[in-house]
Amino acid sequence: MKNKLVLAAILATITGTATLTMAAGLRVNEQGAKAMAMGNAFAAQADDPSALYYNPAGIAFLKGTQVNLGSTTIFVPSTEFSGTAPLSGNAPNGVGSASVNEKAKKDIFIAPAFYATHSFESIPVSIGFAVNAIYPLAKSWDDSSAFRAEIMNIAVKPINFQPTVAYRFDDYNLAVAAGLDITYAIVSLQRKAYSPDPSVPNSAYELGNMGLDGTATDFGWNAGLKWKPLPSLSFGVAYRSEVELKIKGNANFEATSPAGFSILGLTTGATSNYSRARAVSGVSSTIVLPDSLVLGVAWQPTEKITLEFDAERTGWSSMKKLEFQFDGPQFANFNNKPKPLNWEDAWCYKVGGQYALTKNIDLRAGYMYDTNPIPDSTIGPVLPDSDRHSFSIGQGFHNEHFSLDLAYMWTHFVDRTVSNQNMAELTGANGTYKSDVHLFGGSITVKF
Repeated sequence: MKNKLVLAAILATITGTATLTMAAGLRVNEQGAKAMAMGNAFAAQADDPSALYYNPAGIAFLKGTQVNLGSTTIFVPSTEFSGTAPLSGNAPNGVGSASVNEKAKKDIFIAPAFYATHSFESIPVSIGFAVNAIYPLAKSWDDSSAFRAEIMNIAVKPINFQPTVAYRFDDYNLAVAAGLDITYAIVSLQRKAYSPDPSVPNSAYELGNMGLDGTATDFGWNAGLKWKPLPSLSFGVAYRSEVELKIKGNANFEATSPAGFSILGLTTGATSNYSRARAVSGVSSTIVLPDSLVLGVAWQPTEKITLEFDAERTGWSSMKKLEFQFDGPQFANFNNKPKPLNWEDAWCYKVGGQYALTKNIDLRAGYMYDTNPIPDSTIGPVLPDSDRHSFSIGQGFHNEHFSLDLAYMWTHFVDRTVSNQNMAELTGANGTYKSDVHLFGGSITVKF
């Protein structure tokens, strides 16, 4: 019975980590420097090659052949936590009540993007191809932090390939587009495994080290519409479908204590505090990345000023639960134990503007408000999300054949106070998370 409880505890910590890994999918909306400078309010303008991400119908109004290369540099949120966690204190006994102050490790994540479009002269058809990273994530806490039972290091490295076709109805100044999303993702994580002793209150015993590496390649689709009823007014609608990622990879468990040896079915008679044993297994899981729908309107009150407002819904309710299936016989008791997530759909509101300072220089600014999809019951140190306020500025330099766009964004996460510490599973925390993130974007567009 005790071994089963220990196995259940390990499974809970594995799934808790991987859940947030893919779920938040900390979605990166900053896929083009021009749009980023205007708070990503760009679905109705969509007037450079990054339209392939923001609204693919926009490429139907671009001239000739255009190539855009850029990247977003993300200074991973400098998250701070104050409160209690299941391992706050000196394990194995008396944990869960001592107050701690933890800081996530600082890191830099670079999300590159490539866009290429071509409009045919003889027919109102345009084609495009995009390569970008929509759901990257990186997070690290100290190996000795109070969160080590949930996460030490995690990285999600996705690449999305998007071939697109757009058609323009010139009589109506209307364009439609459709394309494929081919998503390849690499996932890795490391953490410590602990288990409580049901007979000893506020206890946590180290079992070993856990790791998981996996990949997935799956498909979705996207579509867009752009309409310009007046030269000074345009509307945009863009939709991106769910992508069902079927992850396959390997899991490993390194036992570092007699209890860990017992889990592997090994004798504990000759073990010591310095003994080690390792088991590996194939592992698979299915995670559904959310769909999204954005509606936008852009208005030019004067020749020099452009204003836009967008509203975007992301279907995070696709993240209902997470369940892993292990192939190895030593991992048999990990199977058939789904972890509920209960994420909720979320809305994002964006407003941005551009001022043409001169014929070749534009000044831009924007604001974005994101609502948080993670309920209090499942939030944790892997992605301590909350409602977010983002402020951006930027500048564009351009001529007939070339443009350079630069952007900066500061995102403030509203302080998130939670009370979901679970000593039976050694997850959650009682306290407050604080986060801020800085993003820098740059892109170059060449027109042929």
